[in-house]
Amino acid sequence: MLDFTHDPAAASWVASANAPDTDFPLQNLPYARLRRRGSQADWRIGVAIGDQVLDLRLAAAQGRWSSAVQVLLAPLAQGDLNALMAQPVERRRQLRHALFEALREGSPQAAVLASALLPQADVEYALPARVGDYTDFYAGIHHAEAVGRLFRPDNPLLPNYKWVPIGYHGRASSLVVSGTPVRRPWGQRKGPNDAVPTFAPSQRVDHELELALWVGPGNALGDPIPLAQAEQHLFGVGLLNDWSARDIQPWEYQPLGPFLAKNFASTVSPWIVTWEALAPFRGPLERPADDSPSLPYLESAANRSQGALDIQLEVWLTPAGGEAQRLATSNARHLYWTAAQLLTHHASNGCNLQPGDLLGTGTISGPKPEQAGSLLELTQGGKQPITLANGAQRTFLQDGDELSLRAHAERPGARRIGWGDCAGRITPAASA
Repeated sequence: MLDFTHDPAAASWVASANAPDTDFPLQNLPYARLRRRGSQADWRIGVAIGDQVLDLRLAAAQGRWSSAVQVLLAPLAQGDLNALMAQPVERRRQLRHALFEALREGSPQAAVLASALLPQADVEYALPARVGDYTDFYAGIHHAEAVGRLFRPDNPLLPNYKWVPIGYHGRASSLVVSGTPVRRPWGQRKGPNDAVPTFAPSQRVDHELELALWVGPGNALGDPIPLAQAEQHLFGVGLLNDWSARDIQPWEYQPLGPFLAKNFASTVSPWIVTWEALAPFRGPLERPADDSPSLPYLESAANRSQGALDIQLEVWLTPAGGEAQRLATSNARHLYWTAAQLLTHHASNGCNLQPGDLLGTGTISGPKPEQAGSLLELTQGGKQPITLANGAQRTFLQDGDELSLRAHAERPGARRIGWGDCAGRITPAASA
């Protein structure tokens, strides 16, 4: 639903929000949980605007808001984003409208809210919400095919892939916010020529380029969510790096799927771009023309025509002591299943989703080699090292490497918006 908050000509009294290359113009207004760095103050929710953050604790106290908006701001001032996630979409949109008007150029709120701004450079972040459950899907078909070719050359895509969204339940307790160091994990490994497995630090730590889909109100146990209502239960979108230990995974994942190779850490971006902010960047679901329609509960004309997201994605690597360089690019259009389909399928058996639950899309690779969303694909399973700008080579990540995901959405007639960084640095494994 497009409205006045998507007007590309609208400007903010926060000057940095009007820069053409900012991730956080007035039309974005994403949420994060934060405080001034080193202050030990209570966490609160903030809204990004340019290179600043509107501290909603200060804004709630100093601004002039309607009584309905004050009710919505109260839990955010206490650092509770889940309370807003639980609200119906109409209330969430009401708050977006109020924040947009307050930050818009010429707003009478400018004088009182100026002191509620904090430079983003001076804040630290926590996970944006309390995550009750985390589910990781496998919705990137080009990744599924590329990995399948490495392990099953004659049958890369399993027969259920185009019928059912594949997923597994991950470990919510090891979700971490961008900037948190990621320790190299230990695990069992067994090579093809090994008589017995060994227990040792992983030598094949990898990244996965994903989107984080944050759940809104959710459903009661036993009550499915129809596809036509699914987007009302999507609060917003972040970036997700679902770290993987590729040498641990093949030995342990049969028959029940990923375990220690995936649950040692998953990094999420601090900023959640709301579902409402993404309205200008919707598009048709792109599938091969000869693919069969999905089963009726996952099929609708609206989802076919406007269910996909047009989000440009990038992967950057910064080696210890070196410069950042881009490893790959991709786009969320390459997902085989839409966000609405993933949520609908998750709840189709009556599973109850709750505010703050996190759904990972799975690795989003494109059809070209340079669009691979993991090193497993970029290096053909470690057989073709990539050469960095400093001359060093990589097959998988080394200690000291920082892996960063970035994203933005832009289209003619819309204001460019972005997500900031989703970054983590690999640190040495724990001592034996």
